[in-house]
Amino acid sequence: MPKMKTHRGSQKRFKRTGTGKLKRSHAYTSHLFANKSQKQKRKLRKSAVVSRGDQRRIDSMIP
Repeated sequence: MPKMKTHRGSQKRFKRTGTGKLKRSHAYTSHLFANKSQKQKRKLRKSAVVSRGDQRRIDSMIP
């Protein structure tokens, strides 16, 4: 059986933590910042952890 290929789009969007969880960046961070509060923009800068249901799906794309 051939090796499984990595999904290139997923590889660019997600990073694995030391414990095996997946990190992601937030949406709504590319433009229209004048409408967003400083608090919202500050929270969007931080990375987030992928939810459990999505992690199962993304794990198959990033072997």
